[in-house]
Amino acid sequence: MVLDTGRQTGSPIDDLVPAARRIGKAIEAVIEGKRDAIQLTLAVLLAEGHLLIEDVPGVGKTMLAKALARAIDGTVRRVQFTPDLLPSDITGVSAFNQEIREFEFKPGPIFANLVLGDEINRASPKTQSALLECMEERQVTVDGITHLLQSPFIVMATQNPVEMEGTYALPEAQRDRFTARISIGYPDLTAELAMVDEHSAHDPLADLSPVSDTAEVQSVLATVRDVHVAHELRRYAVELVSATRRMPEVRLGASPRATLHLVRAARAQAALSGREFVVPDDMHVVAGPVLAHRLVLTPESITARRTAADLVRSLLGRLPVPHGPGAGAPRG
Repeated sequence: MVLDTGRQTGSPIDDLVPAARRIGKAIEAVIEGKRDAIQLTLAVLLAEGHLLIEDVPGVGKTMLAKALARAIDGTVRRVQFTPDLLPSDITGVSAFNQEIREFEFKPGPIFANLVLGDEINRASPKTQSALLECMEERQVTVDGITHLLQSPFIVMATQNPVEMEGTYALPEAQRDRFTARISIGYPDLTAELAMVDEHSAHDPLADLSPVSDTAEVQSVLATVRDVHVAHELRRYAVELVSATRRMPEVRLGASPRATLHLVRAARAQAALSGREFVVPDDMHVVAGPVLAHRLVLTPESITARRTAADLVRSLLGRLPVPHGPGAGAPRG
C-alpha cells in the first residue's frame, strides 16, 4: 500500500503509518489485488466514519469487513438483514429480570467495535432507521435510557446493486450517515489466480492474526484529528459540496454532513500518506466515494445513463483548485 508519500519525521504520524501499513497488509492477505478499496476502508476507519460496500455477489464484501475486524482485534458482530428483522434485534431490548424484579437492558449486536450489516437493503426502512442514532451520535436510546457505544466504532454495510427483488432502497437519511461508498470489483486475472492457488483449500481468515488492537487504533484516531486543514481547503470543501446542490443533473445534492465527512476523510487520507496536513489531492481521492452515494439524480440524468460518480468527477475538473502555501502545510 502507498503510505509513505511526503512523510514527516519526529511526529505522531511516525506511529500511525506503520500501524496502518500492518493493518493494510493483513487485509491484503485475505483480499487479493484490491489495494485501493483497502486504502479507502482504512481512510473511513481513521475518519471515524461508516462504510457502505456496494457490489455484486462473491467479490469479497463480507470478507473485507471480517478481515478488518480480525486485524485490529476488535469486537465484531454480524447482523444478517432480513425482511422480518426488528429494530430491537439491532439495538437491544429491556427485559424483565425475575430474580432482581427489575427491567434490565440486553444489548444488541450494535454494541461492538465493528458492526457488519450484511445485505442491509433487505431489511425494512423501519429496521434500517434503528441505525440512524447509532451511526451519527454513537449511542443507543432504549426506553428513554441512553447507552454509549464502544470506541472505535464503525458500521460496515453491504448491499447488492443488481438483485432488486425483496429489497428496500436505502433512504436518503440512511445513506447520508455513511461516510463513503466503495465497490470492490472483480479481481484481475493474476489476483484471481493467486486466490485460487492460495485460498481454495482453506479459509484465509483462519490464518489472519491480529496486528493491532483497539487501544492503538484509538491513539491513531487522535492523531488524525490533529491533521491540519488549511482555511483555503476547508473553503474548497464547502464550495465543492455546495456546488452539487446547484447541478442541473441533480435533484438532491450533498448535505452539510457530507462536508464534514469530506474533510475528515481527507485528513485520514493525508495521514495515511504520512503527512500532518491535507493537500488538494487528498480531497480529490476521497471526494467520489464520499459524495457520489448522497446525490439523487434527476430522471433525465438517469435516462441519459449519467452516474453520480461521473458528475462528481466533472465537478472536480471544473472547480478551481486552491494553490499556494495556504493550501497545504500550516504557515510558520
